[in-house]
Amino acid sequence: MIPAHPAFADGPLYLDYNATTPVDPRVTAAMEPYLAQWFGNPSSGHAYGAEPKRALERARRQAAALIGARADEIVFTGSGSEADNLAIRGAVLAAATDRPHVITQITEHPAVLETCRALERLHGTEVTYLPVDRHGLVDPQDLTAAFTPRTVLVSVMAANNETGALQPVAELARITRDHGALFHCDAAQAAGKIPLDVIASGIDLMTVVGHKMYAPKGIAALYVRTGVTLEPLVYGGGQEHGLRAGTENVALAVALGAAAQLAAEELADATHDRVAVLRDRLHDGLADGLPGRVRLNGPYENRLPNTLNISIDGVRGHELLAAVTGIAASTGSACHSGARTPSPVLSAMGFDPARSLSALRLSLGRWTTTADIDRAVGLLTAAAEPARPA
Repeated sequence: MIPAHPAFADGPLYLDYNATTPVDPRVTAAMEPYLAQWFGNPSSGHAYGAEPKRALERARRQAAALIGARADEIVFTGSGSEADNLAIRGAVLAAATDRPHVITQITEHPAVLETCRALERLHGTEVTYLPVDRHGLVDPQDLTAAFTPRTVLVSVMAANNETGALQPVAELARITRDHGALFHCDAAQAAGKIPLDVIASGIDLMTVVGHKMYAPKGIAALYVRTGVTLEPLVYGGGQEHGLRAGTENVALAVALGAAAQLAAEELADATHDRVAVLRDRLHDGLADGLPGRVRLNGPYENRLPNTLNISIDGVRGHELLAAVTGIAASTGSACHSGARTPSPVLSAMGFDPARSLSALRLSLGRWTTTADIDRAVGLLTAAAEPARPA
């Protein structure tokens, strides 16, 4: 059992690991020497650059090992959004096709959707946005029907950040490969939580994000399969295989590498099964405490082990969380100018506004305990009774 995290000593119960994770103290310890001592530029040919260069390449190997890639296929970026932009924009602008066509799905992260819309607006790219079913999943037959002779890229996430729904990426990648296009997978939520293998899955491009797996914010990576050509997003001195110029942030790369190694070790020990047991304990406790009022949003089986998205009849999600100050979690709605709007993800799944506005996303992580779960059940159940009009 790992020690308690100091960030949670005096704060509310944290059930928002899908939003961000605390930095693991072991990751902090790994990166600290590259802030305090090993300051050199890894491109320098003298002694001060030698250790940062070795550390950078070690971090590249650690990040690659988490997803079954080779070290020279990892490009460090400043965020998951940047990695998504590099993958999608880079593939489209490098394509030798007149008016390239891209396929994605409507519940992608905004980093994917907004990049696609920018390509439509600025470069005349044609984009097809696939629908999802009631579980938030893409139908492979819809993907097959969407291809055109000009399709150059398909981008479908591994796991939805709100519901945890796991897309059939291996099957979608196979269909994409059969049509001669590239397949990009945003694995920001999946990496470190479930086993991933880019080779076995046939994935060409994959986004991995540090702050979703206990590294600091400001570091991510893009897997680029050997042989894939991308147009750089940042031009300059040729760092990161010429795809992302700028002197590398060695400390943050070391942090991502350390976090990836810890995640790989936990996956090997089946720690994700422990988290899934806690998630189901939370679901069952709420369902027992609020009989007939708790409805699961997303698939029961094919979802992240740490994610529970539910709607509680009779109460709006944001009002419930406002009443339970002892829990930090997320809802299925957004606030615009004082008015609440339903989650686009839940709306795309066909849920009515009342159900979407009643949603809670409760996401567990490395420091969640059985006592935390039982406490959360008690607090949420007490606050949700009696039912109020939603």
